[in-house]
Amino acid sequence: MAINNELKDELLDRVYNENCSACKVDRDKQIQTGLLLKELFFVWVLVLCISLPISSLFPFVYFMVRDFNIAEKEEDISYYAGFVGSAYMVGRALTSIFWGVVADRYGRKPIILVSTSSVVIFNTLFGISVNYWMAIVTRFLLGILSGLLGTIKAYACEIFPEEHQALGLSAVSTSWGIGLIIGPALGGFLAQPAESFPSLVSPDSLFGRFPYLLPCLCISIFALFVTIGAFWLPETLHFHKKNELQSSFYVFDAEENTIENNDSSFISLLINWPLISSVIIYGLFSLHDMAYTEVFSLWAVSPKSLGGLNYTTEDVGTVLSISGVGLLIFQTSLYPVAQKIFGPIDVARISGVLSIPLLASYPYIALLSGLMLTFTLNAASIVKNVLSVSLITGTLLLQNKAVDSHQRGAANGIAMTLQSICKAIGPACGGALLSWSQKRQNATFLPGDQMIFFLLNVIEGIGVLLTFKPFLITNHY
Repeated sequence: MAINNELKDELLDRVYNENCSACKVDRDKQIQTGLLLKELFFVWVLVLCISLPISSLFPFVYFMVRDFNIAEKEEDISYYAGFVGSAYMVGRALTSIFWGVVADRYGRKPIILVSTSSVVIFNTLFGISVNYWMAIVTRFLLGILSGLLGTIKAYACEIFPEEHQALGLSAVSTSWGIGLIIGPALGGFLAQPAESFPSLVSPDSLFGRFPYLLPCLCISIFALFVTIGAFWLPETLHFHKKNELQSSFYVFDAEENTIENNDSSFISLLINWPLISSVIIYGLFSLHDMAYTEVFSLWAVSPKSLGGLNYTTEDVGTVLSISGVGLLIFQTSLYPVAQKIFGPIDVARISGVLSIPLLASYPYIALLSGLMLTFTLNAASIVKNVLSVSLITGTLLLQNKAVDSHQRGAANGIAMTLQSICKAIGPACGGALLSWSQKRQNATFLPGDQMIFFLLNVIEGIGVLLTFKPFLITNHY
């Protein structure tokens, strides 16, 4: 055994280019045993940084749009709020493939730094928006410069050994899901501080004059620290030619990532049906996920007369905080076990099927009150978010297994483009459909909010059906 280890170490030294950061990463993956906790933490924090601003506005965007005085009727506020939520995703849809191609050519790290820096700048500017169009533009620019999520999926596959790649991608989806929960929680707790904490914040102070700046500023400060820390991240893309490797006796995945192999055809990705089918399913579930996130917050703060819960932003923040804790516990302890037993496809199918009756129960939850309402709503929110993240994690695994390492940036760029389009449609349509649903309280068929949750279930059901053959084709699971 000692001889074999010495031989392995010698071959490692002869194969890897010591001047290449990615080669050092590959070398460390081969000789290091156990879970890479530091790398797992890096991935988790980076995704959290980019996901927090996406949904942090949902609890207060209703009140922000109301303050802009752009809606003529109360029922129209949700309509205008949906476009603010969609602006980010429209911007990201326009540039996701571009960032993916750039990440494959120039490295993962520059894209990470650009993305986290954009949060620092444009999320802060959004918090000081003085009119509707400033809010739209700052969210749009934040989306245009957001290339991290697609890049970090490729990075997670490259920074972890093969046996831990599922855990790395699970960290991406878990952090993403938690960010989509903690973000609204921060928005709910910290928005309008002069009203929530009158003894601490004066109406004439900075946070009194800009009531939605505090949650945005907190996220931007966090993003600033993440940006500084990202300078020490190792690059995982190789920047040398194959002939710079000192030996051909022992070849790892590093050879697949060299510049000679970095001229992958974009057309080959578009005709890769295992990739495209998983990307389409991923986009559909993302559409549902984003629409649900927007609808839940708007529904919760809507008046009882319109079928809502008449919650405050603090109430919504509390519910989402509890959901975040439940999601973190599940994804770090139970999801890896479920994925190992059933595989990512069956976990996604089971999660989708269970989500349908759960969502159908939401209009009836609104009929409850007091402690029963609090308990039931929190339980439903925890389960719904756990199921949603399980769906996303499964599709991420399928996408990244469908391509080689040197194509992952572009492949994830394609996925992020479709996801961004779907998530741009989600808030806009979710807000508009919720507004429409609340105007038909006395309809015979699916009155009031029953209609919006029915439509969400239609999307979920289609997504589940597409996980079966002949649509979804994969050779890996």
